[in-house]
Amino acid sequence: MSKPTSLDETTAAPVGGERADLLESLAKQRHFLRFTTRDLTDEQVGLRTTASALCLGGLVKHVASVERGWAQFILEGPSSMPDFTSMTEEDFAKRADEFRMLPGETLAGVLKEYDEVARRTDELVVSLPDLNADHPLPPAPWNEPGGRWSARRVLLHIVAETAQHAGHADIIRESLDGAKSMG
Repeated sequence: MSKPTSLDETTAAPVGGERADLLESLAKQRHFLRFTTRDLTDEQVGLRTTASALCLGGLVKHVASVERGWAQFILEGPSSMPDFTSMTEEDFAKRADEFRMLPGETLAGVLKEYDEVARRTDELVVSLPDLNADHPLPPAPWNEPGGRWSARRVLLHIVAETAQHAGHADIIRESLDGAKSMG
């Protein structure tokens, strides 16, 4: 499959229809997630402000990780993802690091990584030959056994995951300093 080598190539060739809708939906939800971090310090994006263990920086990291993983799934299938059914407590504890800001991490660095993941996913949306191409789902307690997802379904899942976590981020931000994404 031929892929654009830069974002400039992606934006130079207009895309329409379903792919344009997917790109627009992704961009809108990514904007809302990023927007919740506006004008905050590295310390603030690492704060827990609700009963949840989530923080704004951790949510951005998590969404970037999820998007990166599912984009790889589109290209490589289930071998690109962990077998969540065989993960140990230690594996899950390590995975939990993506939900918090670790020492040395900065908001600028987290957002830069998210931007790079988004750019690569957008290139994939434009260049993928067939949105119907599918793979079996990886083993995970939340995946239906024997299920298969097309590239289209994976991209819709990325939109939904981003929107869900943008909502979480909005609540965390409002609890932090009263700022809202909307309203």
